[in-house]
Amino acid sequence: MDSKRRDFLKIAGLTAIAGIAAPSAFNTLLKGEAFAAGGHGAAAPTGKRYGMVIDVKKFTENPGLAEQCISACHTIHNVPDFGNRKDEIKWLWVESYEHAFTTASQYKRPDALKDMPILTLCNHCDKPPCVRACPTKATYKKKDGIVGMDYHRCIGCRFCMAACPYGARSFNWRDPRGKDANGQPFIKSENPKYPARMRGVVEKCNFCTERLAIGQIPACVEVAAQTKAIVFGDINDPESEISQVLKTSFTIQRNPAIGTYPSLFYII
Repeated sequence: MDSKRRDFLKIAGLTAIAGIAAPSAFNTLLKGEAFAAGGHGAAAPTGKRYGMVIDVKKFTENPGLAEQCISACHTIHNVPDFGNRKDEIKWLWVESYEHAFTTASQYKRPDALKDMPILTLCNHCDKPPCVRACPTKATYKKKDGIVGMDYHRCIGCRFCMAACPYGARSFNWRDPRGKDANGQPFIKSENPKYPARMRGVVEKCNFCTERLAIGQIPACVEVAAQTKAIVFGDINDPESEISQVLKTSFTIQRNPAIGTYPSLFYII
């Protein structure tokens, strides 16, 4: 981390300490519009808003599919493998039902739920608290609803990580471009078309915005295309495939009551 980043981080830290006596930024978030009591995920009625439906049963029916999606995502985006859970960087990962849906009833649930792989990623919320928490605008919301990251603006304060209620962000404690003790690179096969990050920045899923820009679909959606385990598209377009799926299928979201309006929907 260079001197400018360290100086900015010191200032941010002092500002945070000074604000302890007053209502904190996170209390403001909790009381503000982003955390107003919400429903199942109402979207802005106009404009494009990308969203995703994940059919968990189809992942159960196709063993290994989730791992294939994760591998494709992490390979394309140069997600490093540090070899341990402490330093793990996650864009796409598998979670258990009870950890993914903590607000759902866990009493007398079907035994099948215990073994269901819940594919998890950034929820690309319509009202993302991470955006409001970021002091440098390194985290921002695009017009198409995608919550993006500017790695060069990130100062590593991790306010966005504290604000995210879904644990969808990872921090690079180590240099992703480095090597392990055996001389093996953390990025096994580097993709020159996507920038590798640096130590001291936060990263997360970006809904493959760089692929959407050239007319391609997200990597995980492409891998799962034959099974229709993942459906992606504009949830504000009533004629889109994802809108038709949402009209005909019962879906749930992760902790929708906090009012972030996630763009991820799950068919359980």
